[in-house]
Amino acid sequence: MAKLPEAEKARRKLSRQARRLRREKPEFVRQESWRYKRVKPSWRRPRGIDSKMRLARKGWPASPNPGYRSPKALRGLHPSSFMEALVSRVEDLKTLNPKVHAVRIAGGVGRRKRLQIFSEAKNLGFKVLNPPKLVEEAASR
Repeated sequence: MAKLPEAEKARRKLSRQARRLRREKPEFVRQESWRYKRVKPSWRRPRGIDSKMRLARKGWPASPNPGYRSPKALRGLHPSSFMEALVSRVEDLKTLNPKVHAVRIAGGVGRRKRLQIFSEAKNLGFKVLNPPKLVEEAASR
């Protein structure tokens, strides 16, 4: 447990790096989606024989390439830079580290157990990614 400050420092560095990479990565849009309303912007690879976008010509939107891939250490992390952990029992929290993991309560867990897991996770200092609806409603009042 003595290495936690170093782990926290590394996590924060990764978080900064992830934010920077997200800012620099272009939005990959479907060819001609800016021109026609019926063509949605969700990415499709350009395959036309004369397509300038397929040829990666200057002045045309970027296409996804391996160079845009995020570093291995960042892949699979939640945008909050925590590792997601799926929890279905209160005992599952004991094997996790609140400085590294964020908790997602499993979908098959009922209301009573969900509230138990949530309160225990908050006591242990975990970030809960999907807090129960009852807690959200109580907080908004």
